[in-house]
Amino acid sequence: MTAPVCKPNIIVFFTDQQRWDTTGIHGNPLGLTPNFDRMAAYGTHVEHAFTCQPVCGPARSCLQTGVYATTSGCYKNGIPLPDTLDTLGDHFKRAGYRTGYIGKWHLAAEEPVPADKRQGYEYWLASNILEFTSDAYSTVVYDKDSNPVRLPGYRVDALTDAAIRYVDGHQEEPFFLFVSYLEPHHQNHIDNYPTPTGYGEQYAGRWLPPDLAALGGSVYQHAGGYYGMVKRLDEALGRLLDALKSLDLEENTIVLFTSDHGNHFKTRNEEYKRSCHEGSIRVPMAFTGPGFSRGRKLAELVSLIDLPPTLLEAAGIEAPDYMQGRSILPLVKGKGEAATEPWPEEVFVQISESSVARAIRTRKWKYGVVAEGKDGNRQPGSDVYTETFLYDLETDPYELTNLAGLDSHREAADVLKARLLRRIVEAGEIAPVIMNAPARAGGQRKVTPQEAKR
Repeated sequence: MTAPVCKPNIIVFFTDQQRWDTTGIHGNPLGLTPNFDRMAAYGTHVEHAFTCQPVCGPARSCLQTGVYATTSGCYKNGIPLPDTLDTLGDHFKRAGYRTGYIGKWHLAAEEPVPADKRQGYEYWLASNILEFTSDAYSTVVYDKDSNPVRLPGYRVDALTDAAIRYVDGHQEEPFFLFVSYLEPHHQNHIDNYPTPTGYGEQYAGRWLPPDLAALGGSVYQHAGGYYGMVKRLDEALGRLLDALKSLDLEENTIVLFTSDHGNHFKTRNEEYKRSCHEGSIRVPMAFTGPGFSRGRKLAELVSLIDLPPTLLEAAGIEAPDYMQGRSILPLVKGKGEAATEPWPEEVFVQISESSVARAIRTRKWKYGVVAEGKDGNRQPGSDVYTETFLYDLETDPYELTNLAGLDSHREAADVLKARLLRRIVEAGEIAPVIMNAPARAGGQRKVTPQEAKR
């Protein structure tokens, strides 16, 4: 008689606005993330992970549905998920999982989120826009009956306590739990990064990534608070992993840690995100648990759009054909080379609200275009874009020298333009016209055709 298949539990530990280089495994020297670093070292570390939409609601729509924001229609904040699209909650619920959501949702049109708009999540302790219903030491969320619930403690700890209670109450059945934090996002009404008492002071005036050190923005004001939030999040991750270990669930629970987008501290535009730069689009990402505890580092470029099919496959659930990402499990298992189609050599990014923009990021290049005169709050896309950004990430990893328009890099820009157009069409958009950046002389040498294709 065949033994029954034991479905793995799955927990998504989702932070908000966290740069990849806040982590020790990516070179941050401040010791902020020992738990994430250990998880990445002994689990599966996605070394190059990116958002597909660097703004809260649209990024969440992509992660919940597995389609790009222009496909779901959620191209900006404030547009609710359509009822016609299933979420991860729907898929896991149909597969026999108990589903739970704790924290920030940001995919509905009202607060509290009505029961029929929770998209497959049975257990509910959440707020549509957590930064508006709560503060650092005043966490207010809503329960399944839409009653306000005030949770004690610092907000990170309050949500983590709730997550641990959920896990403790679901030991006998497979569960899918999505825990969505606000930190290290700023607190909107004060434009600041409030930490637990004493945390911000530890990190003020210390190490900064080269882009922020060079460009400034608001980082000298906000770095201490931002880092303090990251530190507390990592401690929360450690507490959650310890809870799984104490309940003997560690060996049968997949944990994914990632974020919706990064933070450039008003260096690239007048706020914190919504740009194609690494500080805005690159995020930390690691898995642990069954199938992922291999001490493996993935070098491929992975997008948030790839996570829904990955999580479904990891649970033995068939991903629907309409999902626009790809499961990373063949890469994790070391079968990427044998796949029918090779892994994409670039990630595609849509940008809205502050502008209407598109970009691709390859191993070597960053290429971004902007629709001049278009309002990203009113238009999800454009039929005409202009080249605006070009960076050589091998020689300029923190994107301090924009090469767009240089004669020496015209061939590289043309190759990247074709690749971007292909990705725009693959995402379901109409192929636009991309105008060349205004030509300017310069560049110490001409880029070779081989370099242009990397």
